[in-house]
Amino acid sequence: MEDKVKNIEQAQESCYVKWMSLQSQRIPELKQALAQRRSHEGTAAASADDNKLRDLIQKIIGDFKDYAGKRSDLSTRCSSSYYAPSWNTPLENALIWMGGCRPSSFFRLVYALCGSQTEIRVTQFLRNIDGYDSSGSGGVSLSDITAEQLAKINVLHVKIIDEEEKMTKKVSSLQEDAADIPISTVAYAEEHVGEPNVAVDQALDKQEEAMAALLAEADNLRVDTLSKIIEILTPLQAADFLLAGKKLHLSMHEWGVLRDRRRRECIIDAVDDAGGKEEK
Repeated sequence: MEDKVKNIEQAQESCYVKWMSLQSQRIPELKQALAQRRSHEGTAAASADDNKLRDLIQKIIGDFKDYAGKRSDLSTRCSSSYYAPSWNTPLENALIWMGGCRPSSFFRLVYALCGSQTEIRVTQFLRNIDGYDSSGSGGVSLSDITAEQLAKINVLHVKIIDEEEKMTKKVSSLQEDAADIPISTVAYAEEHVGEPNVAVDQALDKQEEAMAALLAEADNLRVDTLSKIIEILTPLQAADFLLAGKKLHLSMHEWGVLRDRRRRECIIDAVDDAGGKEEK
């Protein structure tokens, strides 16, 4: 049984590694497509570039759907590992929600990009008022978001937060079930918990199944939220948004790795210092 669980976790980790590799692969594709589109701003070629961006965007959404489907298949055999993945850094696991990022974080990214890119554009304007190009040649796109687009995004944001809260209540209920019958009574009565217990196994299997269903529901909400945001944005804005999201995801993992390395070095230094004091 232990080997079987290990094999499942290895398959889950392999799926994650392939997903991260695909994200890295999509970044230069997005950068190239965005650069080409911006270089043709205001020309007849811009329309063809927009079509290329749409195709790439749909491919990326398809990547996300495929990944969610694979996670769903793998979680039916062992779902609990997705709620605190061993392949994640502690930093990532501290920020995790239902086996991944909160769908509402997509909106925060849109707002952050709108604000930062507007600031860039204002800075460009102040540095060179006479030569300022309002067509967006400075490489920004989400600063051009319209009031109508922003209103649609805000309405969707409120709806998604409501969906998140409903799902959070479901997982809270599942966590409470861990202290229910027969688990609690067996834990109290048993002298040696290591012995197999059919009733407990059945209860825990049932909980794993419910957690797997919730993970699939959360992944569907993530994919659906991303797709609906993309529908509101222009191809240029959507590609810019996806590029930022992928870079953030990959960066968060690397930052977590760096922090873990520093933490281990600090522990080693502390042990060495303590050993030095004892010798004195």
